[in-house]
Amino acid sequence: MPNPAPSCRVVVVGAGPAGLTAACGAREAGMDVTVLEKDPEYVGGIARTVKRGGFRFDIGGHRFFSKSEEVTRWWKKRLPNDFIQVRRMSRIYYRGTFFDYPLKPWNALRGLGLFTSILCVASYGWARLFPRRPEDSFEDWVTNRFGRRLFAIFFKTYTEKVWGIPTSQLSADWAAQRIKGLSLSRAIVNAFRGGQPGGGQTIKTLIDTFDYPRLGPGQMWEQAAADLAAQGGRLEMGVRVVRIIREGSRVTAVETLGGDGRRTRVDGDQFIVSMPLRETVLAFDPPLPEPVQAAARNLSYRDFITVALVVEGANPFPDNWIYIHEPGVRLGRVQNFKNWSEAMIGRPSTTCLGLEYFCFEGDGLWNMADSELVELGKRELAQIGLCGAERVTEGAVVRVEKAYPVYGPGYQAHLDTIRLALGALENLQVVGRNGMHKYNNQDHSMMTALLAVRNLGGRRFDLWKVNTDAEYHEEADPSAADRSGRVMPERAEGPE
Repeated sequence: MPNPAPSCRVVVVGAGPAGLTAACGAREAGMDVTVLEKDPEYVGGIARTVKRGGFRFDIGGHRFFSKSEEVTRWWKKRLPNDFIQVRRMSRIYYRGTFFDYPLKPWNALRGLGLFTSILCVASYGWARLFPRRPEDSFEDWVTNRFGRRLFAIFFKTYTEKVWGIPTSQLSADWAAQRIKGLSLSRAIVNAFRGGQPGGGQTIKTLIDTFDYPRLGPGQMWEQAAADLAAQGGRLEMGVRVVRIIREGSRVTAVETLGGDGRRTRVDGDQFIVSMPLRETVLAFDPPLPEPVQAAARNLSYRDFITVALVVEGANPFPDNWIYIHEPGVRLGRVQNFKNWSEAMIGRPSTTCLGLEYFCFEGDGLWNMADSELVELGKRELAQIGLCGAERVTEGAVVRVEKAYPVYGPGYQAHLDTIRLALGALENLQVVGRNGMHKYNNQDHSMMTALLAVRNLGGRRFDLWKVNTDAEYHEEADPSAADRSGRVMPERAEGPE
């Protein structure tokens, strides 16, 4: 790819972490940048922070922790004076008992009881002696590292709530990306030693403290959008990309649909796209070959609802978040935003809780009225003993489409087909979690964007090598002048 002229027009689709990172980088390199965002109000995608009545709450929790020094510098440059350090506390709720997470052996022993603990250890020993082969599913992967009994207690119910499919149908890739390196033995050693065995790299699942913007993760992306505007970049809100216009192997323009029904053509020289991969593939005009379209139609997503509740009086629990493994409630996880940052709480002597429900767009939960979802949240909080319903005085509901790409049966083959087709396009790159159908953390979504901008300058980085934990999935490019810790993948084959 030749070096772009300073007047190169870069069109970025999506104003989430990946899109805004790419946009800021391209603008700083002197390129003409336009960002197209479907949300009419918020930037940040699933990392946005919603405002209601003086309260701020996240769409899920977003820790700011990265092994990439480049990403960390990027964050601190945007918010040099607004990071606070948060001590992590999280637990699992299961059948009336709270278990510390990450695992603390004596806490687990007390919660499970001696007899069940002995059975769990025996089950773990059996799994180590006779592991499941082949290791295809999430169930296989976790059972091999924790044993069948601990899998059933601490993984199965919650995972099936999140994804809406049996754990036997969820690809092992998801476990490998999210919790690779963690096993029962390593978690126990970590609990006793207070760190990684052998002084190795920190596993994200086990970190005890993390940075966090004082006003929530959305503060980071609001600032990034402001920086982009100050540098002369354009951000158009409330417009959805519905058509990607191409001539042979080059994209020439995209067509947007506004909330008023108006369609607009946006021409460009380079395109960086972070909208869901399925939508990207099916938006091409002329269409991509039918097998590629079929592969895209077979990609699936899990949707998400946050029910934010204002609780009067004393803070009901000390955790940042609690995983709800209880099968008797639909609630998947609950956040306590006061324990993330006091500055997010709109009134003294109150707390804001974020109740997370996982669903499919159009199902019973998704279609439930906001008032019914608030009442459901109040009932379930009381049912598991976290907070009496009478203490809840306000509620708000936020629905998020396509929050999580699903690693269902055969997804990798579909993804391979799509990657091959998109790789033939000269001036389009896909980035981010949904853009690549990979369950990236925020920092890895950003890294795909940083490398995409380098590619605009003639580099040949393979963005697909950026995965959710660089310690395991990426290699450093020894020739790169700007090293980025362990999240810089090697260059693709070919000249710069």
